[in-house]
Amino acid sequence: MAKARSNYQDRIIRNYYENHDEIMLQRLGELVTDLFLSEGQAKVRLWKRVAMTLEKLKIPKDQITHLVQSDNPTLVANLLKKLLDASA
Repeated sequence: MAKARSNYQDRIIRNYYENHDEIMLQRLGELVTDLFLSEGQAKVRLWKRVAMTLEKLKIPKDQITHLVQSDNPTLVANLLKKLLDASA
């Protein structure tokens, strides 16, 4: 039988989900920075992570596809700025 979580663990999990969007925005910011600095296969992997993060932020699929195909981190940075302004 599985052991029940402690109150502390429940609080950590609850806080994660309450702050999920902020966490995803922070992650997206880190990925954008990495995109500007990366090349080759590392850049391809980063774009996949950017796409997954954008999906979690409920960005429309066609917009995500456009951003990834553009291979332009500036466009993602502009979107991030809009999302941060909207959440403030």
